[in-house]
Amino acid sequence: MTTDRPTVALFVTCLVDLFRPRVGFAAIKLLEAAGCNVVVPEAQTCCGQPGYNSGDRADAVAIARQVIDTFGPYEYVVAPSGSCAGMIKRHYPTLFGSDDPYRTKAEDLARRTHELTAFLVDVRGTVRVAASYRGTVAYHDSCSSLREMGVSRQPRLLLASVDGATLAEAANPEVCCGFGGAFSVKYGDISNEMAARKTQSLAASGVATVAGGDLGCLLNIAGKLKRDGSTVAVRHVAEILADDAHGPAIGEGRE
Repeated sequence: MTTDRPTVALFVTCLVDLFRPRVGFAAIKLLEAAGCNVVVPEAQTCCGQPGYNSGDRADAVAIARQVIDTFGPYEYVVAPSGSCAGMIKRHYPTLFGSDDPYRTKAEDLARRTHELTAFLVDVRGTVRVAASYRGTVAYHDSCSSLREMGVSRQPRLLLASVDGATLAEAANPEVCCGFGGAFSVKYGDISNEMAARKTQSLAASGVATVAGGDLGCLLNIAGKLKRDGSTVAVRHVAEILADDAHGPAIGEGRE
């Protein structure tokens, strides 16, 4: 692990803020354990991805400007979501023309933005965590984390260090769960079929828990598992790594 103590701004994400705040606190705990000073800018809002994906470019640009201004002063920006991190890192620079001063600012912010587990492993050199969790855990690769942010090895490396946890692989962990934001609303039947294939794969693997790095995917998977009567628990990877996975799993009740 490097010895400097950088300042990291946590991009909490809308879903974490509204549905699973403990993921944000777990992320702070992990970042502080990795030797970082953590701040949570109060002015942060949505990353703008819903508008961007639905073709509302004007609102996406307006939100991007606000996020760029809010997170401009910080050395690193870290999100417990490959989806939101991917929006900032991969798509923000494309929102501005070459003559727009925000283009340079967006590119600079992109260079400083990381998904949580990738930041811990690749930037801070973390290879072990002080956590315990009993049972077999499979990691689900969300589309944005895997394809936009290159996150796959990092969460598995950290999960393998958790005392009592056995890391396993369900079939096709990289296949979409069917959430896709508005996709699951616009194409419900297709989304449900994709979710069914995902949950059937998890059930067949015999794992007790599925972990992931994107709360949207996890909420979708948890909902399908619950409707099917499955006992597989769903948790954000940050909860397990921060030793904060002893309360209700996602979809099992209130925080």
